[in-house]
Amino acid sequence: MAEIGEVFKPGDKVPNSGIYIVTHDTEHAKNHEVTCVYGKKFPPCKGCGNHPRFKLKYKALHIESNDNFS
Repeated sequence: MAEIGEVFKPGDKVPNSGIYIVTHDTEHAKNHEVTCVYGKKFPPCKGCGNHPRFKLKYKALHIESNDNFS
């Protein structure tokens, strides 16, 4: 499990579903938030390749992993 504030790079496996702040090459794009799903890989950026970093802001349980839903 990841801790809030932990940073990941493209190719790393998403350790927790949740909201991540993405930091790109400053000449390419401003920081923004994305939703990432546990078990998938963080992708490279089409504009700045392997530069983006993904910082965990909020952990969230994906609804498909919640026992209360079918």
